[in-house]
Amino acid sequence: MQSPQTPPLSPDELSKIDAYWRACNYLSVGMIYLRANPLLKEPLLPEHIKRRLLDHWGSDPGQSSAWVHLNRLILRDDLNVLFVSGPGHGAPATLANSWLESVYSEVYPDRGADERGMLRLFRAFSSPGGIGSHCTPETPGSIHEGGELGYTLSHAYGAAFDNPGLIVATMVGDGEAETGPLATSWHSNKFLNPVTDGAVLPILNLNGYKIANPTILARIPYEELEALFIGYGYKPHFVEGCEPEEMHRRMATTLDACIGEIRAIQQHARTRRDSTRPRWPMIVLRTPEGWTGPKEVDGHKVQDFWRSHQVPVSDPVTNRGNLRLLEAWMRSYRPEKLFDEEGRLIEVLRELAPKGERRISANPHANGGKLRKSLDLPDIHDFAFEFKAPGTVYQSPTVVLARFLTEVIRRNMNNFRLFGPDETASNKLDGVYEASGKRWIAQTNPEDSDGGALSPDGRVMEMLSEHTLEGWFEGYVLTGRHGLFATYEAFVHVIDSMFNQHAKWLEKSKKDLDWRAPVPSINLLITSLVWRQNNGFTHQDPGFLDVVTNKSPDVVRIYLPPDANCLLSVADHCLRSRDYVNVIVADKQPHLQYLSMREAIIHCTKGIGIWDWASTDACAEPDVVMACAGDIATMESLAAVRILKQHFKDLKIRFVNVVDLFRLLPDTDHPHGLSHRDFDSIFTRDRPVIFNFHSYGSLVHKLTYNRTNHENIHVHGYREKGNINTPFELAIINEVDRYTLSIDVIDRVPRLADSGAHTKNWLKEQIIESIRHAHEEGIDCDEIREWTWDD
Repeated sequence: MQSPQTPPLSPDELSKIDAYWRACNYLSVGMIYLRANPLLKEPLLPEHIKRRLLDHWGSDPGQSSAWVHLNRLILRDDLNVLFVSGPGHGAPATLANSWLESVYSEVYPDRGADERGMLRLFRAFSSPGGIGSHCTPETPGSIHEGGELGYTLSHAYGAAFDNPGLIVATMVGDGEAETGPLATSWHSNKFLNPVTDGAVLPILNLNGYKIANPTILARIPYEELEALFIGYGYKPHFVEGCEPEEMHRRMATTLDACIGEIRAIQQHARTRRDSTRPRWPMIVLRTPEGWTGPKEVDGHKVQDFWRSHQVPVSDPVTNRGNLRLLEAWMRSYRPEKLFDEEGRLIEVLRELAPKGERRISANPHANGGKLRKSLDLPDIHDFAFEFKAPGTVYQSPTVVLARFLTEVIRRNMNNFRLFGPDETASNKLDGVYEASGKRWIAQTNPEDSDGGALSPDGRVMEMLSEHTLEGWFEGYVLTGRHGLFATYEAFVHVIDSMFNQHAKWLEKSKKDLDWRAPVPSINLLITSLVWRQNNGFTHQDPGFLDVVTNKSPDVVRIYLPPDANCLLSVADHCLRSRDYVNVIVADKQPHLQYLSMREAIIHCTKGIGIWDWASTDACAEPDVVMACAGDIATMESLAAVRILKQHFKDLKIRFVNVVDLFRLLPDTDHPHGLSHRDFDSIFTRDRPVIFNFHSYGSLVHKLTYNRTNHENIHVHGYREKGNINTPFELAIINEVDRYTLSIDVIDRVPRLADSGAHTKNWLKEQIIESIRHAHEEGIDCDEIREWTWDD
């Protein structure tokens, strides 16, 4: 719908808002271009210009327009507003507003709200050792890294969940709107409960262009664009034009209407406890790309064209004509009317900024660690899986974890959520439905209650979009709350890049920004694992661990608990942690259980350990070390030990299990790493190590390449071989099975070279027979499927 035309602004308000907006735009241009003469107190000279011009100008005026008008309503109505900036490299607008609000100067006192501080801000922007051109962690008021497009809206909704007093104003770039993650996240309104959650106000910055092309949404008919957002479930308001004063009037009128609609929706919902999905308002802000900038440069159209997307005037140092053009552009904002002689924003304009934590860039939700409350966690001993002897009972680890998570949800109904892409039941976590159903604000049918009820108050967040889920989770965590995201191993790769961006955010925040308070960790439970897949080759990819190990050791952790009690111990630890991405690899299918709760806690605390009950070296120097990491890898290694014990009574075997994968690194490379002395004491300095690994074997070599005994570490892992296989057949063709491991021991231990010939021959026959049985019967033989450790 078109926005109302009745202007809510008096002439005095209009003049002040326009002046404040011009100050934002002036600062944005100054950040891109100037290294001296910040207030243009003298004619602009080539030596005043940065030698390397970087960044993006095109979206800044539109973003600042929204920010300035939000300030008016914050002052008038005492609103609690968080601003999420989506357009690529649009940080100048956020930085300019933060500096004008004096928040930036409070965080960085050397960049004070005066001429000297302005110059330091200009010089630092997009310069070596300075600040980035998108909303990096160094930017006050930001929770959105912005290093990649597509996650703005999902971050905004994540911030709004369980924040009933918060309005998240979200500027979505129209280029960004073409990405898959952003397109899917429009559906987040089907999960926002107007009773218990805050509001998200999307503002589509429809300025028409990307880096070198028009945007799709800017080139479809008005009726089609309106129908698109009505179809998504929004009530779109259109603010269109280029003449500043008229645009201010339209924006003010439209924002008044949108805030009024949000308040009416929330009042109705909260008074009547009616969580029926409303039609939330949104704004389509159509302005020229590079609004208020040069209309033409060197004979090329610039404003309202893609040439204004980045640096509109690219050669002012070498082109005198363009230097004068740049100066005229900057002087068009009339800086002498905006800043006093000391470079401070004039008093009458400073009054337009809210005060204290009501300033958008000072909103505590943008520094969510300040609002973080620790989870009320139950005692994991109450959920321990009991058994009499190690390796004799099968149980699904995630079924046991679900019992623990059920109580976690019950105790933390306002600050913990479980995220997953339509896989909670598939991953055998559906026990949590005893505490809470699945969040759903859309239409429901009576049969939906069969198998996990849909509920407006549900704490389980399911949507078939890993991107949106991860975005929600990150927004939720960055504003101080907690959660866990469970997903299939093969498809966790969908969020590779999102994980990458969040890890970079955490690294920068922890290492360089002491003003950012620690936030709860992102906890990723990877399940439905490669070795128990019946969906074929496409569902067999454990390589996410390789991606994780590339990130800073300050922020990433990887755990491969071998059984249910170890999973409980690891999950409890991860939910208590802060400022990490914790990756937990644990399967949903029944697996052998090995350690009591007490033993599991000790083992997981150490992260790596020798299992004496599975070893035969009796504290002596072993002939071989059998090492493993992962559930199937552990079982097959144990089965190999059983075979070797039966055939070679005097063979000294040391059995080592790794839970914390980063224990393989040296302590100089990772906080969880082992010293070379400790590593050698476990793995020896010269004995063969047969390492059975859940994922690609090259990763273990990457982590251990500089260890003393690396040349004797022989890793078995997934080798990108598979199809519709039985579990044991898949293990065989990737050479992680008990028979292949036993053969490798015979080949690696010198004294078995001759004496082991008959056994080796028998092992090869077992491999052939196992594959034959799988193909003829379609299932592994009972001896394999029902194998237990029976010593």
